[in-house]
Amino acid sequence: MIVKTNINWVAMTDDAILKQIGHFLKSQRILKNKTQAQIAEAAGVNRYTIGKIEKGDSVTLGTLIQVLRTLDLLYVLEHFNTVQQISPLEAVKLQEKKRKRATGTRKEDKNNSDW
Repeated sequence: MIVKTNINWVAMTDDAILKQIGHFLKSQRILKNKTQAQIAEAAGVNRYTIGKIEKGDSVTLGTLIQVLRTLDLLYVLEHFNTVQQISPLEAVKLQEKKRKRATGTRKEDKNNSDW
């Protein structure tokens, strides 16, 4: 059986995305052999809330994070990581400021250290 793995998130409505997230969480919960009540208790939410999530109803982001943590699924948030990038112009400016040679110790510095 061929399973469709690529989802066109852009073409989906918000409701469809919520349902897809709910389906994902439900399948993960079942794979871990946990009931809605067990997940709800561990996440500190009501069982009704877990049912809402799995049906694709809207919940707060905080609640979603609690459920993801309980199911050990926080890795799905790795795509939200940002990497600071510098512009090419800034990179050139940094290269220009980079030291090009060592100066060593100066005679004046040696005389001042005797004081």
